[in-house]
Amino acid sequence: MAQVGERESEEFTLVTTKPCFDLPTACPLCLPLFIYLKLAHFPFHLSFNSIFPDSDQIPYVESGTYVAYNNENGGVIENLKRDGVVDLDSEFQSVPDWVAMKAMITSWLADAMMYELWVGSDGKSAYKIYYSDLSWPIGKVLFLKQVYSVKQRLGITKDNAGQREDEIYKRAKIAYGALSTRLGDQNFLFDDRPSSLDATFLGHILVTLHALPETSVLRSKLLEHGNVVRYAEKHKMEMIESDSSSSGPRFQSVPSSSTPKRGPSNWSSKPKSQPKREKTEVEKTFKRRARYFLAAQLVAVLLFLSLMGGNDPGDMELDDEDEGIAFD
Repeated sequence: MAQVGERESEEFTLVTTKPCFDLPTACPLCLPLFIYLKLAHFPFHLSFNSIFPDSDQIPYVESGTYVAYNNENGGVIENLKRDGVVDLDSEFQSVPDWVAMKAMITSWLADAMMYELWVGSDGKSAYKIYYSDLSWPIGKVLFLKQVYSVKQRLGITKDNAGQREDEIYKRAKIAYGALSTRLGDQNFLFDDRPSSLDATFLGHILVTLHALPETSVLRSKLLEHGNVVRYAEKHKMEMIESDSSSSGPRFQSVPSSSTPKRGPSNWSSKPKSQPKREKTEVEKTFKRRARYFLAAQLVAVLLFLSLMGGNDPGDMELDDEDEGIAFD
């Protein structure tokens, strides 16, 4: 049973990347958090940030002065559990099999998803999830920078690319088999009760099924396990599709930093003036961090372009196909 703290009466907002691929968000880090809150029947508003879509702070949850960022203290779910906001795992964290399964999902399957999105596919899914709202030159450069970063993180070079690919897919196949056996015909992975393990696995499955192309190797390996696919689609119908016809979380988009367009100068009526709301400390902090993030991204783009211009492309470990990626 979920343990919900005293903060339940407060209004919480989950901030993620924008919806796409018929999912409330197709970001592999954001969707599991959305599902975790839904499995816990925890009330929240859903908001989208299209200004800094690849910020390592996203996803995050905020309420008043409280905020839990993705890049702090083990991630948002761990923060929510530690801070007594909502905890689905209190009865599972000492169960050896549960701990082993969680490690498998957060390492082997996370690596496989990262590889598929940024290296093993044509890149269009990743671009749509993170960069499609940005101008083409900036989006393209940030995408290529992320491809380079992912290759470094996964230890991929031109010399070992084929070997690393085989290892990644082999581990994913083992993980799918183990999780499929564990799941059987149950609604959840352990004791037929939800936990963060289900949220993380469901998020992975839904992104794999709906965001990756049909030619995806990872997707084909997942489709070998019919019970896993049925498990994900059942929960998708209950948690996501049902919201479109009921009172689900309120969706809204974080305003862009661009100046709002003004109406025609000959408008005769003026809207009623609204009292200016004082910004909360959380909003001030995020705005300040957003400036730092934008400056860091600009510097990173300039450095990346200088490296691309001053080095042999082979030194960057970007393959020829990476250079030729085109996005509509």
